[in-house]
Amino acid sequence: MHTHRFWFRLLTLMIIMFTGASRAGFTQKIWTLEDCINYALENNLDINKQLFTVENNKDVLLQSGLNMLPNLNANGTNVWNFGQTIDMYTNTFATNTVRSNNFYISSNVVLYSGLQKLNTYKEKKINLLASNYDLDVIKNSISLSVAGFYLDILFNLELLDVAREQLRITTSQAERMQKLVDAGSSAKGDLLNILAQKAAEQLNVVDAENRLYISNLSLQQLIDLPVTRDFLVEKPSLKPVQAPKNKITADLIFEHALKTRPEIKSAELRVESAQKRLAIARGIIQPSLSLSGSWGTGYSGVAEQIDPTKPSVVDTIPIGFVQNTHEIVLMPQTTNSYRVKSFTDQLRDNSNQSVGFYLNIPIFNGWSGRTAISQAKIQKSQAELDLGIQTRELRKLIEQSYADAASSLQKYNASQEKVNAQTEAFKYAQQKFDVGVMTSFDYNNSKKDLTKAESDLLQAKYDFIFKTTILDFYMGNPIRIDRE
Repeated sequence: MHTHRFWFRLLTLMIIMFTGASRAGFTQKIWTLEDCINYALENNLDINKQLFTVENNKDVLLQSGLNMLPNLNANGTNVWNFGQTIDMYTNTFATNTVRSNNFYISSNVVLYSGLQKLNTYKEKKINLLASNYDLDVIKNSISLSVAGFYLDILFNLELLDVAREQLRITTSQAERMQKLVDAGSSAKGDLLNILAQKAAEQLNVVDAENRLYISNLSLQQLIDLPVTRDFLVEKPSLKPVQAPKNKITADLIFEHALKTRPEIKSAELRVESAQKRLAIARGIIQPSLSLSGSWGTGYSGVAEQIDPTKPSVVDTIPIGFVQNTHEIVLMPQTTNSYRVKSFTDQLRDNSNQSVGFYLNIPIFNGWSGRTAISQAKIQKSQAELDLGIQTRELRKLIEQSYADAASSLQKYNASQEKVNAQTEAFKYAQQKFDVGVMTSFDYNNSKKDLTKAESDLLQAKYDFIFKTTILDFYMGNPIRIDRE
């Protein structure tokens, strides 16, 4: 019996040690902002979809370049004709089953067609560059969104800390008030007010935890990460909020962004692409000149030649008579044996080549060329308008972000002063409440004012960080969180 207990305890101890070692060896991943952005860029479906567009444009560009090269085509036939037909090589009637072959190679190159193919190649090259910029636009948009959601998590983390700290203070006051009520030194109504405030702050903690969970969920969904409650982000020590040392105006940011932003580059390339489409349309109404060449040969089953292996037969046949003597006039006739001409000989003898220039001058084709030019002009005007719209939206975004950053800085400074004042007011209120010269109702109101001031300060802080992050990004700086 003792032996069994010994082995059972030893096995239990080994299981505990193994489990403990496994847990000690497990380290949960802490996601930095850079981790989240990189993961999103690698796994986001919109980015992967745009990558296929880029690859497709590469193939289109390659094909457009190959279209300028001469073509080369070959074909061959093997045909049996039944019944009466005219043989194309002997030009005679055939009534039996005849086998024939035809082999043909041809090549054609367009020498001039209004430079349509060259302009098409240039247009496809521009479209490829534009699609790459479109990819950068998607990446930038996702990166900024990730930064926004990441900062929202940090905001909710601090908000949760504030809520928990307020609950801790109220819990401590409730315990103290309970002792005073039990000792008969304080009214039960004050205790009930404190307990009500404690319940409200417990609800605030739950709300803050839910907001934190939702912000965690939103970030995971944005970067296409499988959702888990174990998702943790790095909580860096942020730099104090302060005005930038170098004064940069919204106009300077806009001028820099106008030269570097991919959405502007893409819109500019769309205008160039539309110009090439207009040149292509104008090429439709111009003459075209092409050069063609071909080689062909064939075989026919009715093409015959004298069989040299068989001797000729010479006979005489009457062709008339002499009028005076009535003697029959004879003429020798040679009868030859024939055989089908060999396949190799026919391919050699039937060989033919051709080369020629072909000029096409469009005169009237239902006004299709003029219509294509008109449509291309409209598309060019639309592309120019799109560029103007993108420029306008960029300016509006930068000006709005600049104004928001300045406003949030002012709001932060004012909120900081308010928090300082409310902190002192709450300390004073707590001292008065502790000595019984302030009611629990007034004490709770002072505490609520402090909580709201701290929440407003946090909101202004993270709003300023996000808006300055946007401005830095438009200045060409990578998305990051400034640490101390």
